[in-house]
Amino acid sequence: MTSGLGPLVQEAIALFAADPLGFGGIALHGPAGKLRERVLGELTAALGRPVRRLPLHITDENLLGGLDVGATLAAGRPVQRVGLLAAAEGGVLIVPMAERMEPRLAAHLGAALDLGGVAVVALDESEAEGERLVPALAERLGFHLDLSIEAALPEMAEAASPPPDPVLFLCQGALQLGVESARPVVFALRAARVRAALHGRAAPDMQDLLVAAALVIAPRATILPTADAPPQELPDPPPDESRAEDAAPDSPPPDTPPPEEPPAEQPRPEQGAGEMIVEAAKAVLPAALLAQLSQLAGPSRSARAGGAKGPMRRASQRGRPIGARAGELRGQARLHLLETLRAAAPWQRLRTPAAAGLLAIRREDIRVVRFRAPTRTTTIIAVDASGSAALNRLAEAKGAVELLLAECYIRRDQVALIGFRNDTAELLLPPTGSLSRAKRLLAGLPGGGATPLAAGIDAICDLAREEARKGRTPLLALLTDGRTNVARDGRRERPAAEADALAAARAAAAAGYSAIVLDISPRPNAFLRQVATAMQARYLPLPFGDASAVSRAVRAAA
Repeated sequence: MTSGLGPLVQEAIALFAADPLGFGGIALHGPAGKLRERVLGELTAALGRPVRRLPLHITDENLLGGLDVGATLAAGRPVQRVGLLAAAEGGVLIVPMAERMEPRLAAHLGAALDLGGVAVVALDESEAEGERLVPALAERLGFHLDLSIEAALPEMAEAASPPPDPVLFLCQGALQLGVESARPVVFALRAARVRAALHGRAAPDMQDLLVAAALVIAPRATILPTADAPPQELPDPPPDESRAEDAAPDSPPPDTPPPEEPPAEQPRPEQGAGEMIVEAAKAVLPAALLAQLSQLAGPSRSARAGGAKGPMRRASQRGRPIGARAGELRGQARLHLLETLRAAAPWQRLRTPAAAGLLAIRREDIRVVRFRAPTRTTTIIAVDASGSAALNRLAEAKGAVELLLAECYIRRDQVALIGFRNDTAELLLPPTGSLSRAKRLLAGLPGGGATPLAAGIDAICDLAREEARKGRTPLLALLTDGRTNVARDGRRERPAAEADALAAARAAAAAGYSAIVLDISPRPNAFLRQVATAMQARYLPLPFGDASAVSRAVRAAA
């Protein structure tokens, strides 16, 4: 056992060193410093295996191997290069700054972990939640350690006996903590058995199970049940009908009375099995994370793939290079020289048998660069400039648009402004990032008149379609008090105006754009909530908000 480190770290090092390939890897969350170097030193000494460092921006050729172009051209025959994964077979790879790892590299490492060829030590230096490890890789690492935690190991009384079914015991604890994947339970069971073997026991006891749960399941917790929450239990398995059908011919008929003594039930873990693992998790998780988990009703299932810049899309001329493809040098296509040579090298002896020193490149050898560029977001804001809105919140809406423009200028995104009042909706500001022009238009935006809500929704949908055709991601923001009184045909009738507004909202929902409806009336408007539901948009009443609150609400929907 190592010394000078916390008990959790000591246990994790001992268990991981005993079976590194079986546990897949270990994630060390914490800043670079003496503590992390000490942990890495103890871990390297305990492993007794080859340890290599993996460059974060390693290419697929250096990682997976492939054709060595220089050696192939010199030898006149294909010469393969051994990749880092093959060279580190059976060893351990240390990945610095793993929170910045690209999904491409995480996918290659995940495939290697599934095959059991290498183990990974991921050094996670992130501070924000959005910078954590790629989930596909984090899922395959058995241990997750936060080096900032100094906690004692969970302990049980000496008289406590192990549960009849350790697998069911760990599954109940995982469900209590909101861990739905099966891998943590498998890793925890392996850790309990390895710990029992290291202490000379043939089977894991309760202490082994609790320590394994604290090391493997607790760091993956997404919820923390309250004291009065009922424990979650696994459902009973369905009856095996096949055995009933294959019963012996001389079995009693269906009308035979049941036996006097009922069959003995299978032993089940005690009622508090899940709570024991929850208590162990409370001992090893940071206080800030405990407070956050206690406020959650369940694990978050909706994580947006794209941020404010929108999802990634393939591009042919600009963006981030993501490889090469077979193609022709037309227009602004860029030649990928290395991949072109790699494609032509194996055929040189057949193409130029007598002309030494010449390289024959054919049309089918040409490889062009592939790019991937993020789509930009265009926030389309429709402002209700009617008399009731002007009386309520028009000045604050103008301030919110100015704040959004300043932020979008930093992100190089664009903002469009539409004002609707009286009978029509007018495009006041086409998609732009110009701050000065937007401020001039906002300052001159008049207020007063009727509320054509349906016209405002139709206008933002029309502009959103134009932006989508240009490859941008539109975000719709509707700022209104919901007191519509003008229909699409110009009639000043509230029932007809409300029916047209709901029809326009349903048409916007069919287009599939992200949207938010900001209720800027003094009190939440029930009809405007119906509009948001029909629009499949987020409804946010802001009766007491200021310009900053409106701006934050729109950013949260992006």
